[in-house]
Amino acid sequence: MVWNMKYIVLLTLIPMIFIHSKGIRVKDMAKIGSLESKELVGYGIVTGLDGTGDGSRSMFTVQSVANMLEHFGIKVDKKSLKPKNVAAVMVMATLPAYGKKGTKIDVSVSSLGDAKSLQGGNLLITPLTDPVSPSKSEVYAMASGPISIGGFNFGSGDNSVRKNYTLVGRIPDGARVYKEINGNLIREGKLSIFLNSPDYTTSVRTAKSINNFIGEKVATSVDIAEIEIDLPKKYQDRSKAMEFVALIENVEVSPDEKAKIVVNERTGTIVIGENVKIDPVAISHGNLSISIEDENKIVQPNPYSLGTTETENNRELKVEEERGKVINLKDNTTLKDLVDSLNKLGVSPRDMISIFQSLKQAGALRADLVLI
Repeated sequence: MVWNMKYIVLLTLIPMIFIHSKGIRVKDMAKIGSLESKELVGYGIVTGLDGTGDGSRSMFTVQSVANMLEHFGIKVDKKSLKPKNVAAVMVMATLPAYGKKGTKIDVSVSSLGDAKSLQGGNLLITPLTDPVSPSKSEVYAMASGPISIGGFNFGSGDNSVRKNYTLVGRIPDGARVYKEINGNLIREGKLSIFLNSPDYTTSVRTAKSINNFIGEKVATSVDIAEIEIDLPKKYQDRSKAMEFVALIENVEVSPDEKAKIVVNERTGTIVIGENVKIDPVAISHGNLSISIEDENKIVQPNPYSLGTTETENNRELKVEEERGKVINLKDNTTLKDLVDSLNKLGVSPRDMISIFQSLKQAGALRADLVLI
């Protein structure tokens, strides 16, 4: 009983959505090359706040302002500083694996002290380094610019109005890359592909799809996540190698996935993946009675035909409610059929979640049940 639909999404008061399975490009399901992106971090100062910055209790902010002024040759008494228009922040960014020197990347900023809002603030130039050893690491990027928080926070006396969270913001293209991540896409004539969702079957299928597309055996499934590709001789040149990569990333593959149901108990959202199966079982849940039964029948061929005796499986699903509603589903009953039946009876997603959990505990649900 394998569904033709890739996913079924159940939302409270929202109809089910069906997404049909089809080939997926390599670039959409895997990472090409072994280089990883790098997380960057920095400590910065936001200025220009309208009295919503850190108070004098945030001693690190006071110290930072004093150090900055001293850097410009201005000596001040730290005790006299009341940085209401200034806030200390942590600055974070992600340097892409192949981010080049001079390119710009987005930056996120979050308050460290007791500031009320970062609205209208401007981040002073902040060096971004490797978070493992920021004091010793080289500077990979420099961040600065006006902060966008996507909200506001206004107040007068005891009254205040706030929209969204105002202590975290972003600076689009807020950092310029100064140092690239060292590494090569192709090493010793080999190119590696790493699946985003490791799976043995998908790994083998990807290698076969690439070989069929290229017309020769160049790809090998190394393990559950990696496919290694030998560059053909005509693509050994650097410029030609990029053409080969462009070909590979557009090869379509039909990935295989474990049968899985993902449940969000807070929102009542249920995502049912492909290949989910149900074994014969009977469940009583509240005022509901559910039964799924298998009946095997012997089917004889017609007289004087060349047919053979076969066994026919008839599966029947029955859902009963105290009010007298009864729904029967026969033949190849799937979990989708069960869900459709429960929907007709007005069963809430939370009750469905309880039923799925019971099916899993009974060993009748042939899928992983993931709670988030």
